[in-house]
Amino acid sequence: MLLGMPFYKSRVVDSLNLPHQNITIATADGQELAAWLIPKDSALGTIILFHGHGSNKSALIPEEKAFYTMGYRVLAVDFQAHGNSTGTACTIGYREVADVKAAYDYVKAHTQQPIILYGISLGAATILQAMQQYALIPDKIILEMPFGTLQKAAEGKLRTMHLPAEPLAAALTFWGGIEQGFWAFNLKPEDAAAAIHCPVLLQWGLQDQRVTQNETNTIFKNLASHHKEMMIYALSHHQSLLQNEPAKWGKTVSDFLYKQY
Repeated sequence: MLLGMPFYKSRVVDSLNLPHQNITIATADGQELAAWLIPKDSALGTIILFHGHGSNKSALIPEEKAFYTMGYRVLAVDFQAHGNSTGTACTIGYREVADVKAAYDYVKAHTQQPIILYGISLGAATILQAMQQYALIPDKIILEMPFGTLQKAAEGKLRTMHLPAEPLAAALTFWGGIEQGFWAFNLKPEDAAAAIHCPVLLQWGLQDQRVTQNETNTIFKNLASHHKEMMIYALSHHQSLLQNEPAKWGKTVSDFLYKQY
């Protein structure tokens, strides 16, 4: 239901309507990641986008277009086992950290300009894990609705299904991790936040039933960065904050990106 089991990949719909290249990025664990590279003349830097669980890069087309309009080159990636990438099982961040590193290394090898990481839900949580595990040093990161721990992610999923969070969440976390060969209780983006020192924008929707305000506050508190901001979207749940509150998202994100630290 949440972790490890093969599932049908959502179909990538290329409605980007911007000139772009379809590229493939190899990961250290042998996966091939499908990605869109959207070039930009006189770019301010590159923003790498990571989608949520069960989604793919085409779900972030509004964000990709927004970042392009703000002056950035864009790299949008399908996580392994998602979209057009290889793989059949999602591990909710355990193996996906290799995808973040591979995309980061790809951009790092092709430009000396600033690199910004953007993620929503699973994408945001995996950015935190990858930065801790691989000591990645992007110039800035934008995190939207990351979960605090894998067990809390399971609890959030169960809440949306109107099922009791415990003991089901603990059981799902345990058996999902055993099936995939790792101790899933150790997957804690909220702890990984302590390794983050670059400027951070953390965003969350007040109506979110998947990720709690307590999780969000804990992550924000744990971030080691001296330049961190949190924005709460009063009208939004676990969804695209840009699409639901576009004016607020546009101003908040552009102000953060253009700010000099």
